Amino acid sequence: MRKLTMLNNLTLDGVMQAPGRAEEDTRHGFAAGGWAQSYADNVLGEYLGQGMSTPHELVLGRRTWQDFASFWTTQTDNPFTDLLNNLTKYVASRTLHEPLAWANSKLLDGDAVQAVAELRAQDGPDLLCMGSGNLLQGLMGAGLVDEYTLLLHPLVLGQGSRMFTESLPQMNFNLEEAITTSTGVIIAVYRPEL
Repeated sequence: MRKLTMLNNLTLDGVMQAPGRAEEDTRHGFAAGGWAQSYADNVLGEYLGQGMSTPHELVLGRRTWQDFASFWTTQTDNPFTDLLNNLTKYVASRTLHEPLAWANSKLLDGDAVQAVAELRAQDGPDLLCMGSGNLLQGLMGAGLVDEYTLLLHPLVLGQGSRMFTESLPQMNFNLEEAITTSTGVIIAVYRPEL
């Protein structure tokens, strides 16, 4: 069985929307995009680099996949470009159709949560879900996420899509690792209590 890890940037009030760029996700009038950029440092970069160097495949929702595809296919001087372009990427979408333009991308068939449960039960590299708020809600609600890596940023936005919503069941976690960066970001790795 594969492990499914979730990796997301969060504010202290739980916002996960558009951490990377101003235009990344402006739904519902969200104007604070790019909020995570000023918190990048060597500690965070090294941690993410180590994680990306371990064998895994990506599980992404449609919006996140489209955003990643439009960004990473144009980056020529970034050390993550080749890695992300070469990874297998499973995409949850009701509107996209094969063939997908970004190399090594595959549509999940049928119900996305069930498809990820089937992927998780197979042999193969571990699975990593980044962003993908709608898909993530279903995966968390179904108890399919084995590990949560939260990059907790020291700011409150007061608006934006949140990762942990009222629709989720109660979940208890064990802290497995915590690292503080020079900019005050806490890299916290949690596993759900069984």
